[in-house]
Amino acid sequence: MSKVQEAVSAHKEGLNCSQSIVGTYGPEYGLSQLDLLRVSCGFGGGMCHGDTCGAVTGALMVLGLRYGPKDVSDTSAKTDVNPKVTEFYLRFKSRCGYINCRDLLGCDISTAEGMEQARKDNIKETVCPRMVQTAAEILEEMS
Repeated sequence: MSKVQEAVSAHKEGLNCSQSIVGTYGPEYGLSQLDLLRVSCGFGGGMCHGDTCGAVTGALMVLGLRYGPKDVSDTSAKTDVNPKVTEFYLRFKSRCGYINCRDLLGCDISTAEGMEQARKDNIKETVCPRMVQTAAEILEEMS
């Protein structure tokens, strides 16, 4: 199974969008699966408020793991990470049109009405897996 398929499968099995990305790509950087799922759990659903998509924030965490400082004295790593973050952001926005959860979903899940609409439209099973897949595909292209 490819990493892209693994991330989508993790989402379908119940992880949120951020956890699906971080939990799939993070272990290769020496972090435990549990720690990865814990650190990324609050980023799903646009940080639970419909803001930046969790698949995007998860991918940015992975880029930090991939290109970030290798030790605390490495203060120049931002020059490596920031262009990668910008590249990911532009690719994702180009493919999906937006980066904010509420725009991608077509409803604001930070409200009771929006959450009900998301449930009614089965968004977690239709839209969210596509966002996870897109984020994972871009990470693969950037590696």
